Amino acid sequence: MTTPHRTRASTSTWRRRLSATLACIALAATLAACDSPGAVSGQGPSDRPVVLTTFTVLADIAQNVAGDKITVESITKAGAEIHGYEPTPQDIAKASRAQLILDNGLHLEAWFEQFIAELDVPHVVVSDGIDVMDITEDANAGLPNPHAWMSPVNVQHYVKNIRDAFVKLDPENSEYYTENARAYTAELEALEQNLIEGLSGLKENERALVSCEGAFSYLARDAGLEEKYIWAVNAEQQATPRQIASVIEFVKENQVPAVFCESTVSDAPMQQVVQSSGAAFGGTLFVDSLSEADGPVPTYLEMIRHDSDVILEALTGEKQ
Repeated sequence: MTTPHRTRASTSTWRRRLSATLACIALAATLAACDSPGAVSGQGPSDRPVVLTTFTVLADIAQNVAGDKITVESITKAGAEIHGYEPTPQDIAKASRAQLILDNGLHLEAWFEQFIAELDVPHVVVSDGIDVMDITEDANAGLPNPHAWMSPVNVQHYVKNIRDAFVKLDPENSEYYTENARAYTAELEALEQNLIEGLSGLKENERALVSCEGAFSYLARDAGLEEKYIWAVNAEQQATPRQIASVIEFVKENQVPAVFCESTVSDAPMQQVVQSSGAAFGGTLFVDSLSEADGPVPTYLEMIRHDSDVILEALTGEKQ
């Protein structure tokens, strides 16, 4: 969940790149010198406002509220690892022309504060108002677990914050955003209920969610599962023999039938757990990024359904 430590040299380089890009934007009214393929102006199709999000999951949630009145784009692309993302000059140019930026907060986007420091663009933290769970292990113990969107309950708060931001941005369409938010919230409520009902029949030893990263705390809380992971934060290069041994011991003691890993990190450490514990590798779960449109999880709702189905099938041995 945190970015690998950035050296002074790399930070200085990034700041110089940021300053150069902003200077380019200021000098060229048309931004031609800074444009890249796919760059956006301050208005989208048919003069719609443009809103940027920090990653694809937020973009999909926001687009459900925006409908056809606002163009929503993600700074990071499908499949990207969000925690340690390195913004490009093109990202900065794009952001300078947006009318609003939505970020998750909770220390997820370690790069974001630096990213917007010299940009005169308002931003809204969509996680405001949720019941935050803290990280309990490793160097980040005591900090908030940022993966709040893995709970459909929390995403209902996200939708409220996004709706309020859009109403402020475009008050003429306030009723439209309110109705979209209401309809999407109803889908989230149904998804939450199906998730809880689907997992309610698990046996005691099956009520464990073992993954590479501690990204499922909120989902595990909602579903009544015990969470175990190799590392608390997204830094698999720091996976130690002690961390792996701890997971192996947990899986053996509890006879956990299957373990998992996330799509944006290597599953090599978890494969060591599989080899030493006898548990099956249950599959790949999506957390930090949606897939492309033709992939398995092109929307947030499909991501939660996919993860729930993979978890249930692996733990129970029954096809969902």
